[in-house]
Order: sequence, then structure tokens, then C-alpha cells
Amino acid sequence: MGARLAEIALPDFGMAEERPEISKELYMDRLERLRSAAARAGFNSLLVWADREHSANLSYLTGFDPRFEEALLIVSPDRDDPAILVGNECWGTAGAAPVSLRRHMFQHMSLPGQPRDRSRPLSAILAEEGVIKGARVGAIGWKDYDRPDQMDLPSYLVDEVRTAVGPTGSVENAVDLLINPADGLRVINEAEQLAAFEYAACHTSTGVKNLIFGLEPGISEQEAVRLLEWNGMPMSCHLMLTAGERASLGLLSPGPRPIRRGDPFTVAFGVWGALNCRAGFVVEDASELAAGTTDYEDRLVKPYFEAIVAWYEALHIGQTGSVLYEIIEQRLGDPFFGVFLNPGHQISLDEWVNSPVGPGSAVPLRSGMALQVDVIPATGTPYFTTNIEDGIALADHQLRSEFAARYPNAWERIEARRAFMQDELGINLHPDVLPFSNIPAYLPPFLLRPDRAMTMLE
Repeated sequence: MGARLAEIALPDFGMAEERPEISKELYMDRLERLRSAAARAGFNSLLVWADREHSANLSYLTGFDPRFEEALLIVSPDRDDPAILVGNECWGTAGAAPVSLRRHMFQHMSLPGQPRDRSRPLSAILAEEGVIKGARVGAIGWKDYDRPDQMDLPSYLVDEVRTAVGPTGSVENAVDLLINPADGLRVINEAEQLAAFEYAACHTSTGVKNLIFGLEPGISEQEAVRLLEWNGMPMSCHLMLTAGERASLGLLSPGPRPIRRGDPFTVAFGVWGALNCRAGFVVEDASELAAGTTDYEDRLVKPYFEAIVAWYEALHIGQTGSVLYEIIEQRLGDPFFGVFLNPGHQISLDEWVNSPVGPGSAVPLRSGMALQVDVIPATGTPYFTTNIEDGIALADHQLRSEFAARYPNAWERIEARRAFMQDELGINLHPDVLPFSNIPAYLPPFLLRPDRAMTMLE
């Protein structure tokens, strides 16, 4: 039995009314777990760097994210209250963080041309915080590299730290403590964090649903964005919406161009903890497609949907990343499909944390992981693409019980989504899998008939 296009009634799964808050106690627990991980790795202290684009590590640990400028968190094993270096404009917001942060004014974090007259030397601040001769310091930027001495913190800062620890000390990349795809602190989420992610997914997925069902030829790309009804949550990536010739470039922002009948179209909407993407053609059926591509459904959409279904059905705690990779490789490995990024990755406050999915990956999926169902064909042909990007989480019996007890409305939405995926789309999920999207695996290839989507059922 293969995939087919059918009229499907997409239910209203409801919306989370209030964003679940992360408590001060949970932030303090995360910091303590980080200290313990640092001690096991042999670090005397950790430096956690953040800027506007890469604030997820700092936000995860403290609830504070820098605006306009950068920040540096110093976590020491013998202090419960970490130190934070901030510039002029983040001084106040850092003081309002859920956890107590000992603030150091360091105006080199501030924007160009702003006052620089109230800072102590960086060397003095580092010495006060225990970054001294012989210390082994872990530096946390946002990526790991081939060698431990490679890192993405600013060179002036790394140079100063290396001078401070001297030849008997060391400065090493320690980002794996937070984002290692197997056991990094940030890839294993608590019930509170998963509930916040479900809240986020409600908004992004409902926004994409509103756009798909409200899309009309003649409106501009910028007008179409309004259908997403963004509620002001911090975004995890720039908003992507394009039609026509630019759509094949994928990552562009919307412009003033009118959306025309027959256009290829793509949209991606992401906030902290969630992202949803859909792509297809602004037509009612295949007869409106360009000559030579009227088999779009059979050649691209059906095999793609069948591969995603197999991916979904293979998900469970203990599954390895290589199995998920091979499912996509076997089904969509033909160069025509152009799938080259990891078929699935971990998601958090940032859109892409890391990925356990890859060739030969022995990384087992664990309870608490939040994953993005992210398999992107890039055909580079007039067939354009198709996409069904949604977020899910994995939870064992204990975590599911805790989540259901603490967040009964969210749990009711999750159960309804599972039932829809099974009863209407023919996707049989393992009990470990919690779908967060309000358009769960819902794929309408012809966007002027959003009521017709792919299913595995006869």
C-alpha cells in the first residue's frame, strides 16, 4: 500500500493559552548539572559566550539572552551564582534574569561608539573569577571543531584567557557538555521545557496552517506573512516565505512580489522551541503544473511522504541515528531528490542544536529529546520540492506520566494528534513519540486545495 492524495478534514487541535514558565529552581539545577559535568571533564571553570544569533546556551542556563550586544557567563565550581559580563544595554536585563547573576560591566560588549569608560580590565575580571595561572578552562561557543583548541568565541577574549592561564593551563572547546547529540545537557529536556516547546509549536504550526488555508493568488509575499499571526515570541531563525523563481533558493525573506497561480511556494516559521515548514505549488491540481512536471505527485511527493512515514514509524527511545538515516537514504537516495543534510535533528531554543542522525551513527535516541522531522529534497529541477517539517519529542512512560499530570491540556492535544496521524494519515507512532505540531505530518502538495493531503490509507 502506497501514499495517495485524499480529501482530509484537518481538526482544530487547540492552542496553548499560556507559555509554561521555566522556574528559577530548574535553572539552578541546570547550572549545578553543568558544574558536575565540567568537574568530570576536568575543567576548573567554564566560559559560556552568547550573542543575539547564538544565545541558546546562555538562555538555557539562566533565562537571560543578550539583546543588541554580547555576553559572557563564567561558571565556577565553588560559586552558586555565576558571573556575567555584559555591556551598557544588557546591564538591566541581566539583573532581571530568573537566577542571580553577579554582573560585571564590560563595555567592549557594547555597540560601536557607545561609552567605554566604566569597565575594569578584562584580565582583572577573569582573575577575580578564578581564571588564573594553571587553570583548565572550558570555552562554550556554539559549535565544536576538529581540535579542542578551536572555538568560536572572539579572538580578543580567547587570547586574554590563554594569557591568564599561562603555559601550564589550557583553554579548550567544551560545547559538547551542552550539545553533544547523545547526552549533552540541552538535548535531554525536562517536562517543563517540553511543555514550553509544545506551546511554541502550537503557534508556529497554526500559523502555517492559517497561511496554507488562506493563501490566494494576487497577494504579495509580505501580505501572506500576516496570515502567520506571529505573537511576538523570539524567533529561532529569520522568517522564510518566497514564491516564484526565488522559492528554489529556500532561505530568503518575503518581498513585495505578488504570489501568482502556478508558482512554487515555500514557508518556514520558527520561534524558540519550534519550527514548521511546508512547500508546494500554488495550484489546485497537477494539470496546472508546467509541462514535463505534471507527474510531480508520483515522482516526488508520494515517495517523499512514504519515506517520512517510515521515518516516523521507526522512531522510539533506543533507536539509533543510523537507522533513521538509512530509511531516508534507501528511499530518497537517488540524486534526483537532492537530500544532503541530516534527515532529522535536535531542536531547542535554537532551530538546530545538533543531530544524532547520520551514516553509521550509533547514537541512541533518549527520553526527553526534542527532534525536528526535517528532510528537505532539493531537486534543483522544475519539480521544485516538497516539505513536511514538524517537531516531535520522545518520552518514556515516566516522563509521559509526568507531562500528562502537569500539563493535561497539552497532553490532550498530543493524544488527538496521534489519533489523527493514525486514523487519517495511516502513520502508526510508537507510544514514545509525542507530536507537537497542529498540522502533524499534513502534506497538501497543491496549495489552492489545502483540504487534499497525502495519506497511507485507502
